[in-house]
Amino acid sequence: MSLRESYDADGYVVVRGVFTPAEVAELEAAFDEIVRQLVASGEHLNARWGGEAMDAMGAADTVVLHTHNVQYYSAVWARALTHPGFLAAATEILGPDVVLHHTKLFQKPAENGAPFPMHQDWSYFPSRKDTMAAAIIHVSRATDAMGCLRVVPGSHRLGRMEASSGASLELAQKYPIEEAVALEANPGDLVFFNYLTLHGSMPNRSDDVRKTVLVQMHAGDDEIENPEGHPYDKWVLAGRNHHMSRAQANVVR
Repeated sequence: MSLRESYDADGYVVVRGVFTPAEVAELEAAFDEIVRQLVASGEHLNARWGGEAMDAMGAADTVVLHTHNVQYYSAVWARALTHPGFLAAATEILGPDVVLHHTKLFQKPAENGAPFPMHQDWSYFPSRKDTMAAAIIHVSRATDAMGCLRVVPGSHRLGRMEASSGASLELAQKYPIEEAVALEANPGDLVFFNYLTLHGSMPNRSDDVRKTVLVQMHAGDDEIENPEGHPYDKWVLAGRNHHMSRAQANVVR
């Protein structure tokens, strides 16, 4: 079964060994430098969610370090987004035209890394054709004990669910994260998933730090319904952006 067939059937696909050990070492060094810069800035970094679903997971003492758009910090990470292996997988799944929406760095510290309750992503940045997908680039190992991604296979076929942003205790109880499939990964692996796929992660209670960068992107012939509602890079990773205009290209960010 091809990547696209697996992705369409299950709402996710794991692609092994896209980045070589040498490339991962370079990515990790740049990742760590970004984290040091963030910590030194004194900015608020903990992206732990709130709400009843988080309370039910016993996540009050947990931490996840986060920033948007790693490509704004480091040329190493900018180059990662056009890595041949990464783009080969992205274009097989999304087609020849791929537009970057944003990236996110997540560092789950050892022992108290924050979980994420089960949720869909569509409500944060809905796209008209629902082509929005995420690719997680694994800089470290991601085991179940470290709070790796968990998914409900085939749940993307449920479509856009109401109250699915992760704050809903009802959603968490209907789709228990303990019953979701854990997608363990090694450094250099990718996990792609549809933004309609129910997903979440458990706390990192291990002795190891979990380091990932998530790349959110959509097909070039799709467009965002609320382009001002979330950081939106619009950088064309492959092919072209069918909806780009002079007015959009002239926007100062």
